[in-house]
Amino acid sequence: MNDQAKRVTGLAVGCAFAAALGIVDSNQGAGAADEAEQEKCYGVAKAGENGCEAGPGTGCAGSSTVDYQGNAWLLVPKGTCLTMELPGGRKGSLEPLDRDLPPA
Repeated sequence: MNDQAKRVTGLAVGCAFAAALGIVDSNQGAGAADEAEQEKCYGVAKAGENGCEAGPGTGCAGSSTVDYQGNAWLLVPKGTCLTMELPGGRKGSLEPLDRDLPPA
């Protein structure tokens, strides 16, 4: 490869790297804005649809095993958690609940 080809290749790689960093940075900003408009709502997720770090009996996102598991959360639009209508008279909560937990 001649010197000019090496420079063009180096420039292309550098531009691709800079573009990738810009995409990552812009996605982080969007995520923070989206998260500010949402809240963790406990006891509303169907089995396997919870957010990450839900509590005992869950490892990460999608690991809840019981519908409406009280210690499993889901991000919902801010202000809607406490007004969600769920089966069996259940209500969402901004704090973990001691109901519908998987067997120990």
